[in-house]
Amino acid sequence: MGILKRILSFAKPYRTRLLTAVLFMAVVAACGGAGMYLLKPLFDEGFNRTNPEAAFTTIKNIAFMLVGIYFLKGISFYIKDYLLNNTGQRIIMDIRNVVYDHVQNLSLGYFSRNKTGQILSRMTNDVVNMQNAVMSITGIIGESMNFTGFLIVVFLMNWKLASLAIIGILLVVYPIYSFGRRLRYISVDTQNKLGEITAIAHEGISNIRIVKAFAMEEYEHKKLARANRSFFDTFMKAVRITAMSQPINEFIGIFAISILLMVGGYQISRGALSVGEFIAFIGALFMLFNPIRNLNGVNIQIQQALSSAERVFQLLDAPQEVKDDALAVNMPSFEKEITYRDVNFEYLKDRPVLKNINLSIKKGGIVAIVGPSGSGKSTLADLLPRFYDVTSGLIEIDGVDIRNYKMASIRTQVGIVTQETILFNDTIRGNIAYGRADLPLAQIENAARAANAHDFIVKAQHGYDTLIGERGVKLSGGERQRLSIARAILKNPPILILDEATSALDTGSEKLVQEALNNLMKSRTTIVIAHRLSTIIHADKIVVLDKGMIAAEGKHEELLSASPLYKKLYEMQFGYKSS
Repeated sequence: MGILKRILSFAKPYRTRLLTAVLFMAVVAACGGAGMYLLKPLFDEGFNRTNPEAAFTTIKNIAFMLVGIYFLKGISFYIKDYLLNNTGQRIIMDIRNVVYDHVQNLSLGYFSRNKTGQILSRMTNDVVNMQNAVMSITGIIGESMNFTGFLIVVFLMNWKLASLAIIGILLVVYPIYSFGRRLRYISVDTQNKLGEITAIAHEGISNIRIVKAFAMEEYEHKKLARANRSFFDTFMKAVRITAMSQPINEFIGIFAISILLMVGGYQISRGALSVGEFIAFIGALFMLFNPIRNLNGVNIQIQQALSSAERVFQLLDAPQEVKDDALAVNMPSFEKEITYRDVNFEYLKDRPVLKNINLSIKKGGIVAIVGPSGSGKSTLADLLPRFYDVTSGLIEIDGVDIRNYKMASIRTQVGIVTQETILFNDTIRGNIAYGRADLPLAQIENAARAANAHDFIVKAQHGYDTLIGERGVKLSGGERQRLSIARAILKNPPILILDEATSALDTGSEKLVQEALNNLMKSRTTIVIAHRLSTIIHADKIVVLDKGMIAAEGKHEELLSASPLYKKLYEMQFGYKSS
């Protein structure tokens, strides 16, 4: 019930629409019951051969009443159906927006622990399935009203037969409940396995170059086929339960109606029941079992939808590990210094990545971070824009703990260029201006020129309006990197993080990108993470990290004599370049 309440909480803004729909549901149910009730006078009086004129008058009156009743029912059904679907879609739209907003605000740690495909499956497949829950809830209300309307009719006609019918109804209710419970558990497993299929497909498509380079198409095919088969087997369990439930319920219902036919026939033979009354009763009784049969289908739908809702709410309940303090304020312009004070950090408990980091970075200075792979270089930089929060210690900007500032205000003053260039399936202009469509083209062109990107852009098919494909697949590595630099130049941040921005480029591209980076670094406070030491030998300060700790810091010449690790790293690269 807790999950159902959470779904219904999204319906609060649409209470008026739903109440109106419920009102028209009641009209539809009342019209259906009234139509059945008219069968009694139709057979008892309308087919009375002893008085043909009165019989025809009765038939004529009933005919007019049926036209009026079903005209009203048709209008009410249309309004009810439109309001329910409109409201259901609005609720799903709201849920989808809330889920996406929440996912956008989750820390990077969540994405490192969970597969992207699983997250996407919850945001797409499971949210769509939740729509069935919303529509099924309204379906339960509608069918319950139909059931109530026909129940009133059968009791008004013959309360003894109606009481006997209740026993048959109770016999049908138990398997509905039982099948629904079993289906709920299977549905959770089905959605998890569908998420696994999405995750495998997402990884295979995202890494298609590697798959083809290693000729692993068959391996990826088999991996997906296994997951697909597992999903199929689980899904067929649900199909067997669904297929079994309806015939069992129908058999129980028909068995109960058969007993009522015998009892009713006996009463007619004794004169205790008229033919018209019995036909109307049986008609209403068949209509009474129809909502029960529909409720069985609705119950199956809602159990499947609740399993999806459970997975969606698990995503919504994932905590925002890094979030703004209630008293956080906007960060003012950066003026003096960035300071790391006794900073410790760990992704997993008791497995430290950074230990006792103390570091100061003056405004306008260039600080390079070097060290072996896995020494914590990128993590050190990621803590500044609060992609993660320190485990202990603090990071200050101009003497103020960055946790006192709103994250968005910090990130507006930090520009990041990484080895993995992140571009969107948009135009070149859209990628450089990212999120700021109102910027004039001249301003975008100036940023592109500073990034050594303008020349290749104007040669593209549509210039700045050229679509670059997903992740910029239509561009070379150097071109993609220069676009990301142009984006950072346009942002014009006072603080800059360059995370191995040239390590994956060839010599020609590296020269152009390095020139663009030099333009970007002018008059900015820069943290450079680099494998290629030749790119940072002129830095104001070089910090050597080893196993999460600062092993040494100083200028290039000082470290060559004072730090064996730095000297080793330098000589390894020098030897490689000389070969």
